[in-house]
Amino acid sequence: MAKVLMKGNEAVAEAAVRAGVSAYFGYPITPQTELLEYMSHRMPELGRVFLQAESEPAAINMVYGAACTGKRVMSSSSSPGVSLMMEGISYIAGTELPVVLVDVMRGGPGLGNIAPSQADYNQIVHGGGHGEYRAIVLAPGNIQEAVDLTVLAFDLAEKYRSIVVVLSDGAMGQMMEPCELPPMQPIKSEVPEWAVSGSEGRERRFLSSINLDPAAQEKMNFRVMRRWQVIEANEVRYKEYFMDDAELVVTGFGSSGRVALSAVRAAREEGIKVGLIRPVTLNPFPRKRFEEIAAKARAMLVVEMNNGQMLDDVMISTRSKIPIEFYGRMGGMFLMPDEVLREIRRLAGGDIPTEGHPRDRWLDRVKAER
Repeated sequence: MAKVLMKGNEAVAEAAVRAGVSAYFGYPITPQTELLEYMSHRMPELGRVFLQAESEPAAINMVYGAACTGKRVMSSSSSPGVSLMMEGISYIAGTELPVVLVDVMRGGPGLGNIAPSQADYNQIVHGGGHGEYRAIVLAPGNIQEAVDLTVLAFDLAEKYRSIVVVLSDGAMGQMMEPCELPPMQPIKSEVPEWAVSGSEGRERRFLSSINLDPAAQEKMNFRVMRRWQVIEANEVRYKEYFMDDAELVVTGFGSSGRVALSAVRAAREEGIKVGLIRPVTLNPFPRKRFEEIAAKARAMLVVEMNNGQMLDDVMISTRSKIPIEFYGRMGGMFLMPDEVLREIRRLAGGDIPTEGHPRDRWLDRVKAER
């Protein structure tokens, strides 16, 4: 199949269309607006539903209602907009509905700016709306992967009746790269046995997140937890580079992982035995693989465009069996390969401290610079 040159946001939108999305509801906010704009003409020309809501809370509640019919539905937004959606996202989780959400992260907190950031990690992976639920979180490292993971997101959402978030950022959304688009899938006509579709000839179906009986609510929570155990056992994904003989290991997700790979390649040319692991599923996190790496490597460097949010998951996964260092950029400042290479050289030269927290050491090192 021939490749086409597309902007990241538009490629994700077209991937969703080809995955058979029936309805899109959203509200414009940079740097994801191109996704909504693309859907505004693509969906109607195919006879599908597009609606620009009056706000992000309205959009996610429209997604909630449409998901109850068992159709493939989605929304997209950026950091402050996703925050506004969180109540509706929790209702969707409480009703056990399949939904796809794309978060194109920007600098923050607050309104911040429209520059690329990865500061939504904790909100999406560990936080979100109130209550006890988890979303499957997929983090693409390039446009082709964003296309492929968007298609996968719909499959996983339906398979597990779960929220699936494609966690992108401003750089990934705005850059243009060649990508191979998937074949067009038809809109699914069959209605899941749990979905609302009219009650003629069968018992009435009622979908809601309210559960006034604590015992019944606990039973539901256990059901969701056991479903998550299945997801953890079957849906962990990651990419590895130069890991066969790596003594030092770098890890980062999304754009940071992509930048880190350039630095790792440069370090390899200098004779440094360094490898890279890039988590593709941030939730479930590749805990077992990180534990295995910790038993073999000499040290690990975590790089992110935030203040060290994935760092906490890495430290838990490695069980403190290996020295870990951190380097990050915040507020929309983009991580550069030469910065990562400098950190790799430092570790390769034997500067591997073990006292204190990696985040504190990072702050001390950059204090004079910023």
